[in-house]
Amino acid sequence: MRRPRILASALVALAVLPLAAGCGTSDGDGDGAKKVRFGYIADFAGAAVLAAADQQDLWAKHGLEPELKVFTNGPVQIQALGAGDIDFGYIGSGATWLAASGKAKIIAPNMLGQADRVITHPGTGISSIADLKGKKVGVPEGTSGDMILELALKEAGLSGKDVQKVNMDPSTVVTAFSGKQIDAAAIWYPLIDTIKKNVPDTVELTKSEDYYPKLSFPSSFVARNELVAEDPETVTKVLKVLQEGNDWVAAHRGEAETLTATFLKVPAEQFKGASAVTKVVPTSELKQLVADGSVAGWYKGLADLFVTMGKLPTSPDPATYLAADLYQAAAG
Repeated sequence: MRRPRILASALVALAVLPLAAGCGTSDGDGDGAKKVRFGYIADFAGAAVLAAADQQDLWAKHGLEPELKVFTNGPVQIQALGAGDIDFGYIGSGATWLAASGKAKIIAPNMLGQADRVITHPGTGISSIADLKGKKVGVPEGTSGDMILELALKEAGLSGKDVQKVNMDPSTVVTAFSGKQIDAAAIWYPLIDTIKKNVPDTVELTKSEDYYPKLSFPSSFVARNELVAEDPETVTKVLKVLQEGNDWVAAHRGEAETLTATFLKVPAEQFKGASAVTKVVPTSELKQLVADGSVAGWYKGLADLFVTMGKLPTSPDPATYLAADLYQAAAG
């Protein structure tokens, strides 16, 4: 499933490239540090926590030496995990079905995507999702835009069959909506910013955060199944790095945008405002949401959508692929 992060593919020319920052040697640093091979995506959600961990020297603090590899998307990382090429990785919500199908373990939720919207034109008489019945809706198939559309339709008592879904790539959605070739669109920021330049009074029928905390669109950190089963000690150390890095980002959102750009060696403007369309949940709150079942509910909600979208035959119990116990233990 292709994630809706155009920025990542623009930043990365190849599927896998080694990043010099934070990388260690195959024999470790000579001080007994455990080397871990970690994949990520070169966008704000995929790299901010790692940038914070690098700046705060969290890897060494927990006796680890990271070997970081950048990927263009989540599914390629899941393949790399399965092949034993990396130990840990990062996936967006769109690739969660691969973990749910048993190909990796989710060890921690990351940022919650809040960039997705279902939008329509002003003055059309469409004022709710229910009004989309029979209307032409442009959406990039298999993305988080597709997911929020299916979720919104389900909440309104409809399904994808009740609207005319038109599969378009993201840039075509922008053009088609601006040219009034479609009645509505399921798309995300910053593309909506571009749309609003042409259609200033664009109406947002629903947005990602409308479903929080009952449902959400988390990105996730994942690990090899074998590693979680056989080496929980190392997984716990990595979790501590991720949790502390996450908390730094949560407390320094604006600074985190600049830090991530520096970490990825791109202009600071590249990520300006990126934190405004993501929700960074502090570890203390996430720990409680894991304990009360809310986080499992997020993943169950995603899996249900993947069944609707034909990615999964059934919606499995999140306990089969979410290492909730390790997350809580690492959080203290």
